[in-house]
Amino acid sequence: MATTNDLKNGLVLNLDGQLWTVTAFQHVKPGKGGAFVRTTLKHVLTGKVVDKTFNAGTKVETATVDKRGMTYLYKEGTDFIFMDGDTYDQIPVPTETVGDAANYMLENQEAMVATHEGVPLFVELPTSVELVIEHTDPGLQGDRSTGGTKPARLETGAEIQVPLFVTTGEKIKVDTRDGRYLGRISDKS
Repeated sequence: MATTNDLKNGLVLNLDGQLWTVTAFQHVKPGKGGAFVRTTLKHVLTGKVVDKTFNAGTKVETATVDKRGMTYLYKEGTDFIFMDGDTYDQIPVPTETVGDAANYMLENQEAMVATHEGVPLFVELPTSVELVIEHTDPGLQGDRSTGGTKPARLETGAEIQVPLFVTTGEKIKVDTRDGRYLGRISDKS
């Protein structure tokens, strides 16, 4: 338990059995009446954002969310199997929990897995990953970097839009938040 005076960004609250992350808060002391705390909360599972006001000093229930760096091992049925690098414990994470991150995950890739009382809540990937293009139509003579885009299938099976000059077999950088093409990766080392 904590009071509204203890609120800070990133704190996870348990309100009516739902987990919410504090994304913004402001203590307000009006000239007349009691002080209060205005917060912006984000639902941990759905991502829904709401504004909520608490009276100052009100007790709120906090939840402990354990975020750990884990390695994605393989997919088994509808679950993705992750391994904790410290304890070597393997935990299954359902497809619904992994969500869109599945489009950009390769085996042996590092990811942040957040759990609450042993239940996986969400999987967070690095903001960008390097993936190989499995197939895209060939570019035509005259295609330039300032031109349009074409669909490309990545090695994970996800479809993204890439510039016309990109070819099959090239390694590219992809933004995991929205699936944007960020650039080609040169293999000169």
